Amino acid sequence: MVRSHVLICGGTGCTSSGSVKILDAMNAEIAAKGLQDEIKVVGTGCFGLCALGPIMIVYPEGTFYSCVKVEDVPEIVEEHLLKGRPVERLVYHETKSEDPHHATSLSETAFYKKQKRVALRNCGVINPENIDEYIAMDGYAALGKVLTEMTPDDVIQTILDSGLRGRGGGGFPTGLKWKFASGNRGNVTKYVACNADEGDPGAFMDRSILEGDPHAVIEAMAIAAYAIGANEGYVYVRAEYPIAIHRLEVAIKQAREYGLLGKNIFGTGFDFDMFIRFGAGAFVCGEETALMTSIEGNRGEPRPRPPFPAVKGLFGQPTVLNNVETYANIPQIILNGVDWFKSMGTEKSKGTKVFALGGKITNTGLVEVPMGTTLREVIEEIGGGIPNGKTFKAAQTGGPSGGCIPASLIDTPIDYDNLIAIGSMMGSGGLIVMDEDTCMVDLARFFLDFTVDESCGKCTPCRVGTRRLLEILDKIIAGNGEMEDLDRLEELSNYIKSASLCGLGQTAPNPVLSTLRYFRDEYVAHIVDKKCPAGVCKSLLQYKIDPDKCKGCTLCARKCPVGAISGTVKNPHTIDTAKCIKCGACMDSCKFKAIYKE
Repeated sequence: MVRSHVLICGGTGCTSSGSVKILDAMNAEIAAKGLQDEIKVVGTGCFGLCALGPIMIVYPEGTFYSCVKVEDVPEIVEEHLLKGRPVERLVYHETKSEDPHHATSLSETAFYKKQKRVALRNCGVINPENIDEYIAMDGYAALGKVLTEMTPDDVIQTILDSGLRGRGGGGFPTGLKWKFASGNRGNVTKYVACNADEGDPGAFMDRSILEGDPHAVIEAMAIAAYAIGANEGYVYVRAEYPIAIHRLEVAIKQAREYGLLGKNIFGTGFDFDMFIRFGAGAFVCGEETALMTSIEGNRGEPRPRPPFPAVKGLFGQPTVLNNVETYANIPQIILNGVDWFKSMGTEKSKGTKVFALGGKITNTGLVEVPMGTTLREVIEEIGGGIPNGKTFKAAQTGGPSGGCIPASLIDTPIDYDNLIAIGSMMGSGGLIVMDEDTCMVDLARFFLDFTVDESCGKCTPCRVGTRRLLEILDKIIAGNGEMEDLDRLEELSNYIKSASLCGLGQTAPNPVLSTLRYFRDEYVAHIVDKKCPAGVCKSLLQYKIDPDKCKGCTLCARKCPVGAISGTVKNPHTIDTAKCIKCGACMDSCKFKAIYKE
Protein backbone atom coordinates (compact mmCIF):
# COMPACT_ATOMS: atom_id res chain seq x y z
CA MET A 1 0.00 0.00 0.00
CA VAL A 2 1.51 3.32 -1.08
CA ARG A 3 1.52 5.80 1.81
CA SER A 4 3.19 8.77 0.12
CA HIS A 5 3.45 10.24 -3.36
CA VAL A 6 6.43 12.35 -4.34
CA LEU A 7 5.55 14.58 -7.30
CA ILE A 8 8.48 16.09 -9.18
CA CYS A 9 8.03 18.69 -11.92
CA GLY A 10 8.98 17.41 -15.35
CA GLY A 11 8.19 20.54 -17.33
CA THR A 12 10.82 22.18 -19.52
CA GLY A 13 11.77 24.78 -16.92
CA CYS A 14 12.45 22.34 -14.10
CA THR A 15 13.97 19.79 -16.48
CA SER A 16 16.52 22.39 -17.54
CA SER A 17 17.36 22.82 -13.83
CA GLY A 18 17.98 19.11 -13.34
CA SER A 19 14.63 17.68 -12.21
CA VAL A 20 15.17 14.44 -14.17
CA LYS A 21 18.35 13.76 -12.19
CA ILE A 22 16.43 14.51 -8.98
CA LEU A 23 13.70 12.03 -9.97
CA ASP A 24 16.29 9.34 -10.72
CA ALA A 25 18.11 10.04 -7.46
CA MET A 26 14.84 9.86 -5.52
CA ASN A 27 13.95 6.49 -7.02
CA ALA A 28 17.45 5.16 -6.27
CA GLU A 29 17.41 6.43 -2.68
CA ILE A 30 13.93 5.03 -2.03
CA ALA A 31 15.02 1.64 -3.39
CA ALA A 32 18.15 1.72 -1.21
CA LYS A 33 15.97 2.29 1.86
CA GLY A 34 13.56 -0.49 0.82
CA LEU A 35 10.65 1.96 0.48
CA GLN A 36 9.71 1.23 -3.14
CA ASP A 37 6.44 -0.43 -2.09
CA GLU A 38 5.49 2.48 0.20
CA ILE A 39 6.58 5.57 -1.74
CA LYS A 40 5.62 6.34 -5.33
CA VAL A 41 7.63 8.89 -7.29
CA VAL A 42 5.72 10.64 -10.10
CA GLY A 43 7.11 12.90 -12.80
CA THR A 44 4.45 15.51 -13.59
CA GLY A 45 3.94 18.55 -15.76
CA CYS A 46 4.53 22.17 -14.76
CA PHE A 47 3.36 23.31 -11.32
CA GLY A 48 3.51 26.91 -12.49
CA LEU A 49 5.96 28.51 -10.09
CA CYS A 50 8.91 28.25 -12.47
CA ALA A 51 11.02 30.79 -10.55
CA LEU A 52 11.49 28.26 -7.73
CA GLY A 53 12.21 25.11 -9.74
CA PRO A 54 13.00 22.30 -9.50
CA ILE A 55 9.83 21.74 -7.47
CA MET A 56 8.84 18.68 -5.47
CA ILE A 57 5.60 18.11 -3.56
CA VAL A 58 5.11 15.30 -1.06
CA TYR A 59 1.58 14.03 -0.47
CA PRO A 60 -0.57 13.48 1.57
CA GLU A 61 1.01 16.33 3.58
CA GLY A 62 1.26 18.59 0.57
CA THR A 63 4.73 19.77 1.56
CA PHE A 64 6.05 22.06 -1.16
CA TYR A 65 9.81 21.89 -1.69
CA SER A 66 11.46 24.46 -3.96
CA CYS A 67 14.91 24.83 -5.54
CA VAL A 68 15.65 21.18 -4.81
CA LYS A 69 19.09 19.79 -5.68
CA VAL A 70 20.24 16.20 -6.20
CA GLU A 71 22.28 16.37 -3.00
CA ASP A 72 19.10 17.22 -1.05
CA VAL A 73 17.44 13.91 -1.95
CA PRO A 74 19.00 11.68 0.77
CA GLU A 75 17.98 14.17 3.47
CA ILE A 76 14.39 14.37 2.17
CA VAL A 77 14.10 10.58 2.13
CA GLU A 78 15.71 10.13 5.56
CA GLU A 79 14.03 13.00 7.40
CA HIS A 80 10.66 13.34 5.69
CA LEU A 81 9.77 9.99 4.18
CA LEU A 82 11.27 7.86 6.95
CA LYS A 83 10.96 10.06 10.07
CA GLY A 84 8.02 12.23 9.05
CA ARG A 85 9.86 15.51 9.53
CA PRO A 86 9.75 17.89 6.55
CA VAL A 87 13.11 19.43 5.66
CA GLU A 88 12.33 22.98 6.67
CA ARG A 89 15.20 24.65 4.84
CA LEU A 90 13.77 23.44 1.52
CA VAL A 91 10.11 24.18 2.22
CA TYR A 92 8.73 27.13 0.27
CA HIS A 93 8.46 29.91 2.86
CA GLU A 94 4.72 30.37 2.47
CA THR A 95 4.09 26.70 3.22
CA LYS A 96 5.85 26.78 6.59
CA SER A 97 3.62 26.44 9.63
CA GLU A 98 3.92 25.99 13.36
CA ASP A 99 3.20 22.29 12.91
CA PRO A 100 6.03 20.92 10.74
CA HIS A 101 3.96 17.82 9.99
CA HIS A 102 1.19 19.88 8.40
CA ALA A 103 2.51 22.35 5.87
CA THR A 104 0.05 24.80 4.35
CA SER A 105 -1.43 23.50 1.08
CA LEU A 106 -0.18 24.75 -2.25
CA SER A 107 -3.53 26.36 -3.04
CA GLU A 108 -3.19 28.69 -0.05
CA THR A 109 0.04 30.32 -1.15
CA ALA A 110 -0.14 33.84 -2.56
CA PHE A 111 0.90 32.56 -5.98
CA TYR A 112 -1.98 30.08 -6.24
CA LYS A 113 -4.69 31.62 -4.05
CA LYS A 114 -6.33 33.71 -6.77
CA GLN A 115 -5.80 31.23 -9.56
CA LYS A 116 -8.48 28.97 -11.00
CA ARG A 117 -6.95 26.05 -12.86
CA VAL A 118 -9.17 24.73 -15.66
CA ALA A 119 -6.90 24.34 -18.67
CA LEU A 120 -4.05 23.56 -16.25
CA ARG A 121 -6.10 21.40 -13.89
CA ASN A 122 -3.98 18.25 -14.38
CA CYS A 123 -0.59 19.93 -14.83
CA GLY A 124 1.54 19.09 -11.82
CA VAL A 125 -1.09 16.60 -10.63
CA ILE A 126 -0.80 13.53 -12.85
CA ASN A 127 1.87 11.63 -14.74
CA PRO A 128 1.28 12.87 -18.30
CA GLU A 129 2.68 9.64 -19.74
CA ASN A 130 0.15 7.45 -17.93
CA ILE A 131 -3.30 7.35 -19.53
CA ASP A 132 -4.75 5.60 -16.47
CA GLU A 133 -4.01 8.66 -14.33
CA TYR A 134 -5.79 10.89 -16.84
CA ILE A 135 -8.78 8.54 -16.86
CA ALA A 136 -8.79 8.59 -13.05
CA MET A 137 -9.29 12.38 -13.29
CA ASP A 138 -12.45 11.88 -15.42
CA GLY A 139 -10.40 11.76 -18.58
CA TYR A 140 -12.27 10.72 -21.74
CA ALA A 141 -15.57 10.87 -19.83
CA ALA A 142 -16.52 13.94 -21.87
CA LEU A 143 -15.80 12.10 -25.12
CA GLY A 144 -17.89 9.17 -23.93
CA LYS A 145 -20.71 11.54 -23.03
CA VAL A 146 -20.85 13.30 -26.39
CA LEU A 147 -20.65 10.06 -28.37
CA THR A 148 -23.37 8.28 -26.41
CA GLU A 149 -25.66 11.04 -25.16
CA MET A 150 -25.32 14.07 -27.47
CA THR A 151 -25.82 14.82 -31.14
CA PRO A 152 -23.12 16.80 -32.98
CA ASP A 153 -25.42 19.84 -32.96
CA ASP A 154 -25.88 19.44 -29.19
CA VAL A 155 -22.11 19.62 -28.75
CA ILE A 156 -21.81 22.75 -30.89
CA GLN A 157 -24.69 24.43 -29.06
CA THR A 158 -23.05 23.65 -25.70
CA ILE A 159 -19.79 25.28 -26.78
CA LEU A 160 -21.73 28.23 -28.22
CA ASP A 161 -23.71 28.68 -25.00
CA SER A 162 -20.55 28.48 -22.88
CA GLY A 163 -19.16 31.64 -24.47
CA LEU A 164 -15.73 30.05 -24.94
CA ARG A 165 -13.56 32.23 -27.17
CA GLY A 166 -10.35 31.19 -28.90
CA ARG A 167 -7.37 31.43 -26.58
CA GLY A 168 -4.87 31.76 -29.41
CA GLY A 169 -5.16 35.52 -29.65
CA GLY A 170 -8.09 36.38 -31.89
CA GLY A 171 -10.81 35.60 -29.36
CA PHE A 172 -13.24 34.31 -31.99
CA PRO A 173 -16.19 32.35 -30.50
CA THR A 174 -15.19 28.68 -30.61
CA GLY A 175 -18.71 27.33 -31.02
CA LEU A 176 -19.35 29.65 -33.95
CA LYS A 177 -16.23 28.42 -35.71
CA TRP A 178 -17.39 24.83 -35.21
CA LYS A 179 -20.86 25.69 -36.48
CA PHE A 180 -19.48 27.20 -39.68
CA ALA A 181 -17.61 23.97 -40.42
CA SER A 182 -20.42 21.60 -39.47
CA GLY A 183 -22.45 21.52 -42.70
CA ASN A 184 -22.61 18.45 -44.97
CA ARG A 185 -21.48 15.99 -42.32
CA GLY A 186 -20.64 12.65 -43.85
CA ASN A 187 -20.62 13.97 -47.40
CA VAL A 188 -17.43 16.07 -47.29
CA THR A 189 -13.97 15.24 -45.93
CA LYS A 190 -13.17 17.51 -43.00
CA TYR A 191 -10.30 18.03 -40.59
CA VAL A 192 -9.62 19.32 -37.11
CA ALA A 193 -6.27 20.88 -36.31
CA CYS A 194 -4.48 22.13 -33.21
CA ASN A 195 -2.18 25.13 -33.22
CA ALA A 196 0.70 24.35 -30.86
CA ASP A 197 3.12 26.60 -32.74
CA GLU A 198 3.66 28.98 -29.85
CA GLY A 199 6.02 31.62 -31.20
CA ASP A 200 5.67 34.68 -28.97
CA PRO A 201 8.86 35.56 -27.06
CA GLY A 202 8.33 34.56 -23.42
CA ALA A 203 5.23 32.43 -24.06
CA PHE A 204 5.04 28.80 -22.93
CA MET A 205 1.37 28.16 -22.11
CA ASP A 206 0.57 25.64 -24.83
CA ARG A 207 3.89 23.87 -24.37
CA SER A 208 3.19 23.38 -20.67
CA ILE A 209 -0.29 21.95 -21.30
CA LEU A 210 1.07 19.46 -23.82
CA GLU A 211 3.82 18.52 -21.38
CA GLY A 212 1.50 18.13 -18.42
CA ASP A 213 -1.86 17.02 -19.84
CA PRO A 214 -1.62 15.87 -23.48
CA HIS A 215 -4.69 13.62 -23.29
CA ALA A 216 -6.92 16.66 -22.69
CA VAL A 217 -6.03 17.95 -26.16
CA ILE A 218 -6.55 14.55 -27.77
CA GLU A 219 -9.96 14.17 -26.13
CA ALA A 220 -11.03 17.68 -27.12
CA MET A 221 -9.96 17.25 -30.73
CA ALA A 222 -11.99 14.04 -30.92
CA ILE A 223 -15.00 15.94 -29.56
CA ALA A 224 -14.50 18.69 -32.15
CA ALA A 225 -14.20 16.10 -34.90
CA TYR A 226 -17.47 14.47 -33.84
CA ALA A 227 -19.17 17.87 -33.76
CA ILE A 228 -18.22 18.90 -37.30
CA GLY A 229 -18.10 15.47 -38.93
CA ALA A 230 -14.33 15.00 -39.28
CA ASN A 231 -12.34 11.78 -38.95
CA GLU A 232 -8.77 13.06 -39.01
CA GLY A 233 -6.81 15.59 -37.00
CA TYR A 234 -3.38 17.21 -36.90
CA VAL A 235 -1.39 18.81 -34.11
CA TYR A 236 1.06 21.37 -35.46
CA VAL A 237 3.78 21.71 -32.83
CA ARG A 238 7.13 23.42 -33.12
CA ALA A 239 10.11 21.09 -33.24
CA GLU A 240 11.83 23.05 -30.42
CA TYR A 241 9.43 21.42 -27.93
CA PRO A 242 11.00 17.93 -27.53
CA ILE A 243 9.36 17.12 -24.18
CA ALA A 244 5.91 18.18 -25.39
CA ILE A 245 6.34 16.18 -28.60
CA HIS A 246 7.46 13.07 -26.76
CA ARG A 247 4.55 13.16 -24.32
CA LEU A 248 2.06 13.83 -27.07
CA GLU A 249 3.43 10.88 -29.04
CA VAL A 250 3.13 8.65 -25.96
CA ALA A 251 -0.42 9.87 -25.31
CA ILE A 252 -1.56 9.26 -28.90
CA LYS A 253 -0.11 5.75 -28.82
CA GLN A 254 -1.85 5.00 -25.51
CA ALA A 255 -5.17 6.40 -26.74
CA ARG A 256 -4.99 4.14 -29.78
CA GLU A 257 -4.21 1.12 -27.62
CA TYR A 258 -7.24 1.89 -25.42
CA GLY A 259 -9.52 2.29 -28.44
CA LEU A 260 -9.96 6.02 -27.79
CA LEU A 261 -8.49 6.85 -31.18
CA GLY A 262 -9.07 4.86 -34.34
CA LYS A 263 -12.12 2.97 -35.53
CA ASN A 264 -15.51 2.66 -33.82
CA ILE A 265 -14.70 4.64 -30.67
CA PHE A 266 -16.85 3.56 -27.70
CA GLY A 267 -18.66 1.25 -30.09
CA THR A 268 -20.57 4.17 -31.59
CA GLY A 269 -19.31 3.89 -35.16
CA PHE A 270 -17.34 7.13 -34.82
CA ASP A 271 -13.85 6.98 -36.33
CA PHE A 272 -11.11 9.48 -35.52
CA ASP A 273 -7.33 9.44 -35.58
CA MET A 274 -4.75 12.17 -35.28
CA PHE A 275 -1.16 12.89 -36.26
CA ILE A 276 1.66 15.26 -35.34
CA ARG A 277 3.28 17.69 -37.76
CA PHE A 278 6.39 19.66 -36.82
CA GLY A 279 6.89 23.38 -37.33
CA ALA A 280 10.32 24.83 -38.06
CA GLY A 281 9.92 27.83 -35.77
CA ALA A 282 8.36 30.30 -38.19
CA PHE A 283 6.30 32.83 -36.21
CA VAL A 284 4.00 33.42 -39.21
CA CYS A 285 2.84 29.80 -38.96
CA GLY A 286 0.86 30.80 -35.91
CA GLU A 287 -1.54 32.36 -38.43
CA GLU A 288 -4.13 29.73 -39.28
CA THR A 289 -3.85 29.68 -43.07
CA ALA A 290 -0.03 29.72 -42.97
CA LEU A 291 -0.13 26.86 -40.49
CA MET A 292 -2.34 24.79 -42.78
CA THR A 293 -0.12 25.55 -45.75
CA SER A 294 2.83 24.25 -43.73
CA ILE A 295 0.99 21.05 -42.71
CA GLU A 296 0.37 20.44 -46.41
CA GLY A 297 4.14 20.42 -46.92
CA ASN A 298 4.52 23.87 -48.44
CA ARG A 299 6.32 27.01 -47.30
CA GLY A 300 4.32 28.57 -44.48
CA GLU A 301 2.65 31.62 -46.05
CA PRO A 302 -0.84 32.98 -45.33
CA ARG A 303 -3.67 32.78 -47.83
CA PRO A 304 -6.18 35.52 -48.60
CA ARG A 305 -9.42 35.24 -46.64
CA PRO A 306 -12.24 34.61 -47.51
CA PRO A 307 -12.61 31.72 -48.02
CA PHE A 308 -12.07 31.01 -44.33
CA PRO A 309 -10.69 27.65 -43.12
CA ALA A 310 -14.13 26.56 -41.91
CA VAL A 311 -15.11 26.52 -45.59
CA LYS A 312 -11.79 25.83 -47.30
CA GLY A 313 -8.91 24.95 -45.02
CA LEU A 314 -6.53 22.02 -44.80
CA PHE A 315 -6.09 20.32 -48.19
CA GLY A 316 -8.88 22.57 -49.46
CA GLN A 317 -11.45 21.00 -47.11
CA PRO A 318 -13.51 22.48 -44.23
CA THR A 319 -11.26 22.64 -41.17
CA VAL A 320 -11.57 23.67 -37.54
CA LEU A 321 -8.38 25.03 -36.00
CA ASN A 322 -8.06 25.91 -32.32
CA ASN A 323 -5.02 26.30 -30.12
CA VAL A 324 -3.97 24.02 -27.25
CA GLU A 325 -5.48 26.09 -24.44
CA THR A 326 -8.83 26.38 -26.20
CA TYR A 327 -9.04 22.61 -26.60
CA ALA A 328 -8.00 22.05 -22.95
CA ASN A 329 -11.22 23.79 -21.83
CA ILE A 330 -13.57 21.65 -23.94
CA PRO A 331 -13.78 18.43 -21.85
CA GLN A 332 -14.45 20.43 -18.68
CA ILE A 333 -17.26 22.39 -20.32
CA ILE A 334 -18.90 19.15 -21.48
CA LEU A 335 -18.62 17.50 -18.06
CA ASN A 336 -19.35 20.45 -15.77
CA GLY A 337 -21.87 22.29 -17.89
CA VAL A 338 -22.32 25.69 -19.45
CA ASP A 339 -23.37 27.44 -16.24
CA TRP A 340 -20.22 26.29 -14.47
CA PHE A 341 -18.00 27.75 -17.17
CA LYS A 342 -19.99 30.98 -17.45
CA SER A 343 -19.73 31.49 -13.69
CA MET A 344 -16.09 32.45 -14.29
CA GLY A 345 -15.00 35.53 -16.17
CA THR A 346 -16.76 38.62 -17.45
CA GLU A 347 -19.88 39.24 -19.50
CA LYS A 348 -18.14 38.95 -22.88
CA SER A 349 -15.08 36.91 -21.85
CA LYS A 350 -16.04 33.71 -20.06
CA GLY A 351 -13.80 31.26 -18.25
CA THR A 352 -10.13 31.59 -17.39
CA LYS A 353 -6.94 32.58 -19.18
CA VAL A 354 -3.47 31.11 -18.86
CA PHE A 355 -0.56 33.57 -18.83
CA ALA A 356 3.17 33.07 -19.02
CA LEU A 357 4.32 35.64 -16.48
CA GLY A 358 7.84 36.89 -17.07
CA GLY A 359 10.13 39.88 -17.10
CA LYS A 360 10.82 42.08 -14.07
CA ILE A 361 8.63 40.11 -11.69
CA THR A 362 9.39 38.11 -8.54
CA ASN A 363 7.37 34.99 -9.36
CA THR A 364 7.95 34.11 -12.98
CA GLY A 365 5.89 31.19 -14.17
CA LEU A 366 2.60 29.93 -15.47
CA VAL A 367 -0.66 31.31 -14.04
CA GLU A 368 -4.34 30.74 -14.81
CA VAL A 369 -6.85 33.31 -13.60
CA PRO A 370 -10.53 34.04 -14.24
CA MET A 371 -11.13 36.58 -16.99
CA GLY A 372 -11.63 39.96 -15.38
CA THR A 373 -8.83 39.58 -12.86
CA THR A 374 -7.01 42.91 -12.74
CA LEU A 375 -3.47 43.42 -13.88
CA ARG A 376 -2.63 44.61 -10.36
CA GLU A 377 -3.75 41.31 -8.85
CA VAL A 378 -1.63 39.34 -11.30
CA ILE A 379 1.48 41.48 -10.83
CA GLU A 380 1.39 42.37 -7.14
CA GLU A 381 -0.35 39.40 -5.55
CA ILE A 382 0.27 36.39 -7.80
CA GLY A 383 3.52 37.67 -9.27
CA GLY A 384 4.88 38.94 -5.97
CA GLY A 385 5.57 42.45 -7.26
CA ILE A 386 8.64 44.02 -8.85
CA PRO A 387 11.96 42.83 -7.38
CA ASN A 388 14.83 44.94 -6.03
CA GLY A 389 12.55 47.77 -4.90
CA LYS A 390 11.96 48.96 -8.46
CA THR A 391 8.76 50.60 -9.70
CA PHE A 392 6.30 48.97 -12.09
CA LYS A 393 6.32 50.79 -15.41
CA ALA A 394 4.36 48.74 -17.93
CA ALA A 395 3.18 45.29 -18.94
CA GLN A 396 3.30 43.88 -22.44
CA THR A 397 0.50 41.50 -23.37
CA GLY A 398 0.11 39.68 -26.65
CA GLY A 399 3.80 39.50 -27.48
CA PRO A 400 4.95 41.13 -30.75
CA SER A 401 1.28 41.48 -31.73
CA GLY A 402 0.22 43.19 -28.53
CA GLY A 403 0.71 46.48 -26.78
CA CYS A 404 2.05 47.99 -23.60
CA ILE A 405 -0.17 48.74 -20.62
CA PRO A 406 1.17 51.64 -18.49
CA ALA A 407 1.20 51.74 -14.69
CA SER A 408 -1.74 54.17 -14.72
CA LEU A 409 -3.93 51.34 -16.07
CA ILE A 410 -2.77 48.63 -13.67
CA ASP A 411 -6.33 48.20 -12.33
CA THR A 412 -7.68 47.25 -15.76
CA PRO A 413 -9.62 43.96 -15.66
CA ILE A 414 -7.98 41.54 -18.10
CA ASP A 415 -10.32 40.36 -20.81
CA TYR A 416 -10.49 40.54 -24.60
CA ASP A 417 -12.46 43.78 -24.93
CA ASN A 418 -10.73 45.75 -22.17
CA LEU A 419 -7.28 45.03 -23.56
CA ILE A 420 -8.27 46.02 -27.08
CA ALA A 421 -9.83 49.23 -25.74
CA ILE A 422 -6.53 50.32 -24.20
CA GLY A 423 -4.48 49.49 -27.30
CA SER A 424 -3.25 46.03 -26.39
CA MET A 425 -4.62 42.53 -26.95
CA MET A 426 -4.88 39.20 -25.16
CA GLY A 427 -2.73 37.34 -27.63
CA SER A 428 -1.87 33.78 -26.77
CA GLY A 429 -1.05 34.75 -23.20
CA GLY A 430 2.46 36.13 -22.81
CA LEU A 431 2.61 38.78 -20.06
CA ILE A 432 5.95 40.55 -19.79
CA VAL A 433 6.41 42.93 -16.84
CA MET A 434 8.72 45.95 -17.08
CA ASP A 435 10.16 48.19 -14.40
CA GLU A 436 11.56 51.73 -14.37
CA ASP A 437 14.78 50.60 -16.08
CA THR A 438 12.99 49.68 -19.32
CA CYS A 439 13.20 52.02 -22.29
CA MET A 440 9.87 51.89 -24.07
CA VAL A 441 11.33 53.04 -27.38
CA ASP A 442 13.89 50.26 -27.21
CA LEU A 443 11.14 47.79 -26.27
CA ALA A 444 9.07 48.75 -29.31
CA ARG A 445 12.19 48.31 -31.42
CA PHE A 446 12.85 44.85 -29.91
CA PHE A 447 9.42 43.51 -30.83
CA LEU A 448 9.45 45.15 -34.27
CA ASP A 449 12.87 43.68 -34.99
CA PHE A 450 11.42 40.26 -34.20
CA THR A 451 8.46 40.84 -36.52
CA VAL A 452 10.70 42.01 -39.38
CA ASP A 453 12.70 38.79 -39.12
CA GLU A 454 9.56 36.64 -38.94
CA SER A 455 7.63 38.23 -41.81
CA CYS A 456 7.13 35.70 -44.59
CA GLY A 457 7.52 38.49 -47.14
CA LYS A 458 4.44 37.62 -49.15
CA CYS A 459 2.80 41.06 -48.94
CA THR A 460 4.51 44.41 -49.42
CA PRO A 461 2.93 46.32 -46.50
CA CYS A 462 4.39 43.86 -44.01
CA ARG A 463 7.64 43.00 -45.81
CA VAL A 464 8.64 46.59 -46.57
CA GLY A 465 6.53 48.60 -44.13
CA THR A 466 7.76 46.94 -40.95
CA ARG A 467 11.36 47.40 -42.09
CA ARG A 468 10.74 51.13 -42.66
CA LEU A 469 9.25 51.35 -39.15
CA LEU A 470 12.34 49.67 -37.75
CA GLU A 471 14.62 52.10 -39.58
CA ILE A 472 12.82 55.07 -38.03
CA LEU A 473 13.11 53.57 -34.56
CA ASP A 474 16.81 52.86 -35.10
CA LYS A 475 17.24 56.49 -36.15
CA ILE A 476 15.51 57.74 -32.97
CA ILE A 477 17.48 55.42 -30.68
CA ALA A 478 20.74 56.54 -32.30
CA GLY A 479 19.92 60.15 -31.40
CA ASN A 480 19.22 61.27 -34.96
CA GLY A 481 15.45 61.45 -34.74
CA GLU A 482 13.22 64.36 -35.74
CA MET A 483 9.81 65.25 -34.33
CA GLU A 484 8.33 64.57 -37.76
CA ASP A 485 9.38 60.92 -37.29
CA LEU A 486 6.60 60.46 -34.74
CA ASP A 487 3.99 61.38 -37.35
CA ARG A 488 5.69 59.08 -39.83
CA LEU A 489 5.59 56.20 -37.34
CA GLU A 490 1.86 56.63 -36.75
CA GLU A 491 0.97 57.08 -40.42
CA LEU A 492 3.02 54.08 -41.55
CA SER A 493 1.74 51.91 -38.67
CA ASN A 494 -1.88 52.57 -39.60
CA TYR A 495 -1.18 51.77 -43.24
CA ILE A 496 0.51 48.47 -42.36
CA LYS A 497 -2.39 47.50 -40.08
CA SER A 498 -5.00 48.14 -42.74
CA ALA A 499 -3.20 46.72 -45.78
CA SER A 500 -1.33 43.63 -44.59
CA LEU A 501 -2.51 40.20 -45.69
CA CYS A 502 -2.50 38.38 -42.34
CA GLY A 503 -2.53 38.91 -38.61
CA LEU A 504 1.25 39.15 -38.35
CA GLY A 505 1.41 42.34 -40.40
CA GLN A 506 -1.92 43.67 -39.15
CA THR A 507 -0.72 43.59 -35.54
CA ALA A 508 3.02 44.22 -36.02
CA PRO A 509 2.73 48.01 -35.39
CA ASN A 510 0.86 47.54 -32.08
CA PRO A 511 3.96 47.86 -29.83
CA VAL A 512 4.90 51.08 -31.65
CA LEU A 513 1.42 52.59 -31.48
CA SER A 514 0.85 51.68 -27.82
CA THR A 515 4.21 53.06 -26.68
CA LEU A 516 3.58 56.24 -28.67
CA ARG A 517 0.18 56.50 -27.01
CA TYR A 518 1.32 56.07 -23.41
CA PHE A 519 5.05 56.89 -23.44
CA ARG A 520 5.30 59.64 -26.05
CA ASP A 521 7.42 61.68 -23.64
CA GLU A 522 10.19 59.06 -23.93
CA TYR A 523 10.20 59.39 -27.72
CA VAL A 524 10.39 63.18 -27.35
CA ALA A 525 13.28 62.87 -24.88
CA HIS A 526 15.19 60.73 -27.36
CA ILE A 527 14.59 63.23 -30.16
CA VAL A 528 14.71 66.65 -28.47
CA ASP A 529 16.90 66.10 -25.39
CA LYS A 530 19.04 63.39 -27.01
CA LYS A 531 18.65 61.37 -23.83
CA CYS A 532 17.23 57.97 -22.94
CA PRO A 533 15.32 58.46 -19.65
CA ALA A 534 15.79 54.81 -18.71
CA GLY A 535 19.51 54.87 -19.50
CA VAL A 536 19.31 52.00 -21.96
CA CYS A 537 20.07 53.35 -25.43
CA LYS A 538 23.87 53.40 -25.66
CA SER A 539 24.13 56.10 -28.29
CA LEU A 540 22.41 58.55 -25.96
CA LEU A 541 24.19 57.57 -22.76
CA GLN A 542 26.89 59.42 -20.89
CA TYR A 543 28.73 57.95 -17.93
CA LYS A 544 29.73 60.50 -15.34
CA ILE A 545 31.51 60.50 -11.98
CA ASP A 546 30.10 62.33 -8.96
CA PRO A 547 33.12 64.14 -7.47
CA ASP A 548 31.51 64.19 -4.03
CA LYS A 549 31.26 60.38 -3.95
CA CYS A 550 34.45 59.44 -5.76
CA LYS A 551 37.22 58.35 -3.32
CA GLY A 552 39.95 58.17 -5.93
CA CYS A 553 40.46 54.41 -5.51
CA THR A 554 41.43 54.14 -9.23
CA LEU A 555 39.53 50.85 -9.65
CA CYS A 556 37.33 52.29 -12.40
CA ALA A 557 40.35 53.53 -14.33
CA ARG A 558 41.96 50.11 -14.10
CA LYS A 559 38.76 48.41 -15.35
CA CYS A 560 38.18 50.77 -18.29
CA PRO A 561 39.22 48.90 -21.47
CA VAL A 562 39.93 52.08 -23.50
CA GLY A 563 41.62 54.32 -20.92
CA ALA A 564 38.80 56.86 -20.87
CA ILE A 565 39.08 57.52 -17.12
CA SER A 566 41.77 59.69 -15.62
CA GLY A 567 42.66 60.91 -12.13
CA THR A 568 45.12 60.52 -9.27
CA VAL A 569 44.91 58.38 -6.16
CA LYS A 570 42.52 59.74 -3.50
CA ASN A 571 41.25 62.44 -5.86
CA PRO A 572 38.02 62.49 -7.91
CA HIS A 573 38.34 60.96 -11.38
CA THR A 574 36.79 62.09 -14.68
CA ILE A 575 35.54 60.30 -17.80
CA ASP A 576 36.53 61.44 -21.29
CA THR A 577 33.18 61.05 -23.10
CA ALA A 578 34.91 61.13 -26.48
CA LYS A 579 36.87 57.98 -25.63
CA CYS A 580 34.14 56.22 -23.62
CA ILE A 581 32.62 53.19 -25.39
CA LYS A 582 29.78 53.00 -22.83
CA CYS A 583 30.49 49.41 -21.78
CA GLY A 584 29.52 50.08 -18.15
CA ALA A 585 32.57 48.31 -16.69
CA CYS A 586 33.41 51.37 -14.58
CA MET A 587 29.94 51.62 -13.09
CA ASP A 588 29.87 47.89 -12.32
CA SER A 589 33.22 48.05 -10.53
CA CYS A 590 32.67 51.20 -8.44
CA LYS A 591 32.18 50.30 -4.78
CA PHE A 592 31.08 53.80 -3.78
CA LYS A 593 28.27 54.26 -6.35
CA ALA A 594 30.03 57.37 -7.60
CA ILE A 595 29.47 56.57 -11.27
CA TYR A 596 26.10 57.15 -12.86
CA LYS A 597 24.65 57.33 -16.35
CA GLU A 598 22.30 59.86 -17.87
